[in-house]
Amino acid sequence: MDKTQATSPNPDPKKTVVTFLILTVFFSGIFWYLTATTPLVKENAGILTLYAVGAMWGPTAAAIATRLIWQRNLAGFGLRLGDPKWLAVGILLPIGAGLIMFGSAWITGIAPFSTEGAAGVFALAFLPAFLSAIAFNLFAAAGEEFGWRGFLVPELARFMGFTELALISAAIWTAWHFPVMFAGTYHGAGSIWYSLAVFVPSVMGAGVILAWLRLASGSVWVAVLFHGFWNYFIQQFYPLLTTTTESGQAMLGEFGWFCAVFYVALALVFWHFRDRLPKLPADGV
Repeated sequence: MDKTQATSPNPDPKKTVVTFLILTVFFSGIFWYLTATTPLVKENAGILTLYAVGAMWGPTAAAIATRLIWQRNLAGFGLRLGDPKWLAVGILLPIGAGLIMFGSAWITGIAPFSTEGAAGVFALAFLPAFLSAIAFNLFAAAGEEFGWRGFLVPELARFMGFTELALISAAIWTAWHFPVMFAGTYHGAGSIWYSLAVFVPSVMGAGVILAWLRLASGSVWVAVLFHGFWNYFIQQFYPLLTTTTESGQAMLGEFGWFCAVFYVALALVFWHFRDRLPKLPADGV
């Protein structure tokens, strides 16, 4: 716990959570509206990306405002780096998960490995693009994670046990994506309903994992690393190494069935070890 937290006001966490959710809808909603009213043409790609990042920083803006309204300070976000092993988990887990996903497609031939793509990716000239993309994805992910795992998860932990807080925080995070899925281009190549069918269990599973990691590590940076590396490797890096096929589009990425199956299974593993977490205030309720 931050030292400043011990002497700061201790408002009702139910009030702080409600305030946070209302403000998140307000701050992110500005950019959802701008996205919905901007034509989806190539010339607008840059401004739409800017709107997407703006919406991603909505939860952080809401969390900061909520802390200042109720607590009068910015303590409690989990900004300390903590044990390096958790930071390593935050990086290696999404990279490994993506490799299992795409590697399965390469081995089975569902979406063959692209030697042409590999030649470009593993060239020295690719390094600046790689580093800048990692930095951009970490920045964008931080906008969400300071809100979801920096604020929401520890606030819910003040009056809920792990199972309840993990599912509720994951459900809120999942629902937050719906406006950009329906009003923007954030969905898979096929039917929007297929995208929803695989996206919901994927994000629910990832939300349970991230809640566990946040509470186990005490650091929001673990979630930022996980989210940023996941977005880059799943959306950009591994696809460059993969030949596009119809079956591969249905299987791979955030809107593929493999992600849904994998993250639900992995979430169950983390949930099984919930007794390894530090004791939550709500555990005794």
